[in-house]
Amino acid sequence: MRTFALIILIIATLLAISPVIAEEGAQTGNQAVNEPVEVHDGDSSLSIHNSALPPTWLIAPFILLLIMIATGPLFYPHLWEHHYPKFSVGLGALVAVYYGFIMDHGVFSLLHTLEEYISFIALLTALFVASGGILIKFNTNAKPWLNVSILLGGAILSNFIGTTGASILLIRPFMRLNEGRLKTFHIIFFIFIVSNIGGGLTPIGDPPLFLGFLKGVPFFWVISHVWSIWLVTVLAVLAVFFALDMQVPSGQSISAEGKTVEIHGSKNFIYLGIIILSVFMDPAVINGFPSLQKIFHIPFGIREIIMFSVAFMAYQTGDKEALRGNEFNFEPIKEVAYLFVGIFATMIPALQLVGAFAKEHAAEFTVTRFFWRTGLLSGVLDNAPTYLNFLAGSLGKFGLDISSINDVQTFAAGIPSPVPGDSNSVVYLMAISVAAVFFGAMTYIGNAPNFMVKNIAEQAGVDVPSFLGYVFKYSLPILLPIFLMVWWVFFNL
Repeated sequence: MRTFALIILIIATLLAISPVIAEEGAQTGNQAVNEPVEVHDGDSSLSIHNSALPPTWLIAPFILLLIMIATGPLFYPHLWEHHYPKFSVGLGALVAVYYGFIMDHGVFSLLHTLEEYISFIALLTALFVASGGILIKFNTNAKPWLNVSILLGGAILSNFIGTTGASILLIRPFMRLNEGRLKTFHIIFFIFIVSNIGGGLTPIGDPPLFLGFLKGVPFFWVISHVWSIWLVTVLAVLAVFFALDMQVPSGQSISAEGKTVEIHGSKNFIYLGIIILSVFMDPAVINGFPSLQKIFHIPFGIREIIMFSVAFMAYQTGDKEALRGNEFNFEPIKEVAYLFVGIFATMIPALQLVGAFAKEHAAEFTVTRFFWRTGLLSGVLDNAPTYLNFLAGSLGKFGLDISSINDVQTFAAGIPSPVPGDSNSVVYLMAISVAAVFFGAMTYIGNAPNFMVKNIAEQAGVDVPSFLGYVFKYSLPILLPIFLMVWWVFFNL
């Protein structure tokens, strides 16, 4: 409950200062040469403000934070474990001070990043608590084919309850099933498939796709256009996993008495349903839906209030046996909350510079460039705003405006490129969508569930690789060749 108290304290503080920020942000918006493009989604609310760009050196805190996340657990674990909140918040505060007091119109960017972070942590907290109160037990012996089935099922499930919900729901049962034979690669491939690639079929599955939906991409556009890419990629990763898992000896023998699958705390599926429905409670989705942000000038709305309330109720009324069986505690969400408050703040200048670059060079970008640049940046930046920036750039290449729903729908429907011999707009949107989701698996910070799964596995005593170990031992040698194959087959046009 201390984490809930901390969250409430933070929100209360932000609530107290937000009217001042909102007023300054509004004045900034009126004074700006170029009006900001405002975007609201299930996990974030983002403003792209191009009237003034930050100096390049301001990305130094972001780079330093990434370096510390990569090296801290490996070279100075004791210092990092006890003081990572100070490092993260401190570096984020440096950027916040510059935007708040030095940079012209910087307060406006801070306000929208604040909204984005609160929406982000509200969704993750609600899914974490609700899923943590559901205990799944497999009363059978672990076999490679069964592990493959669970990972494939998790990939499909992630499109209905999000990669975060599916990850929290399945990671502990997956580890228990493989007790006595659990290896590091089991956790890594779980992150690859369930926490990232699996959620690439629907806007609910991963935040970048929900951003596209809110901007005008039809809900079923993604599954109708990328299902074959998704299937090929998931099967390729599963094939590598199966080959590795076949080499692991059988673990402990489990009695086959009773049901093969037991579920405790099933009432929490109702909470999960409420959370998913609340994602759509946004004026950008439902015309005429009230916006508390605009009415009361607070950095969150009805959706976030519902999510925090559901998290509180799910914990208070949760099945005690399920919570004990899952060894539920708030440490994973606490780590994510602290690290991502620093990441969200320090990446403001990085994202603005990326967005400006994509817009200025969109005309010379090919499908290949959009695929690889969207993907590589999604691995080290938050993949949702990275997707949005490159979507805006690709629309600009075709003479369209991301702030127009009609333009986005036209882009998704398919129009010829202004460059002779170039691909049409559908291929560009496919490349950006696939890259943003898939490449989130390249690092622990590419997608929020990655850190959660890592933390849960560490608490269970599993040998989980460091940031650099994850990248150099697993994502680069395994995922990069598969993504290269995806590019060669589908986007090397």
